[in-house]
Amino acid sequence: MSVSLVKGQKIDLTKGNKGLRKVVFGLGWDTNRYDGEAFDLDVCSFFTDASGKVTGEQDFIFYNQPQHPSGALIYSGDNQTGEGSSDDETMVVDLSKIPSNIEKISFVAAIYDADNRLQNFGMVDNSYIRAYDADTNEELFRYDLNEDFSLETGIIAGELYRKNGEWKFNAVGSGYQGGLSTIARNFGLNI
Repeated sequence: MSVSLVKGQKIDLTKGNKGLRKVVFGLGWDTNRYDGEAFDLDVCSFFTDASGKVTGEQDFIFYNQPQHPSGALIYSGDNQTGEGSSDDETMVVDLSKIPSNIEKISFVAAIYDADNRLQNFGMVDNSYIRAYDADTNEELFRYDLNEDFSLETGIIAGELYRKNGEWKFNAVGSGYQGGLSTIARNFGLNI
């Protein structure tokens, strides 16, 4: 049974789902009231250790590096329009393959070339992150990102994290000005 999350809410993914091995994280969005240059959201993830930082570039998964070296995460690829009513981009996480030094995987969406195109998340409607069991297709949760991000060009949607041997999810919903480069610096990476 799916849970509808609110900002800051946490949910235990594995404790009540003992057989859960592969989780699909789907992100979706639509543009609103926007006429002009193409609107492209880029989805990516950051694998971080106890310090809250990546251990190197291999821990940054995005359209030019769609798989973590461990095989723990595979990214579906870049959807440049956000058209349609289902997930626009997905990341499949194999919980059993996440390296033991990794404590968190953060899921991020950023607007490509936002400053030059004068775009921000205030121009995005119906954005969300959800997760479902890859084996059964049962939705585990959905978090609608319905905050007003009128200045922000990057968002940390949520984070998968390990606690006491179990995997949990935190609905973060934090917006950033400066897009992906600002968020990446927070995780210890200069892009």
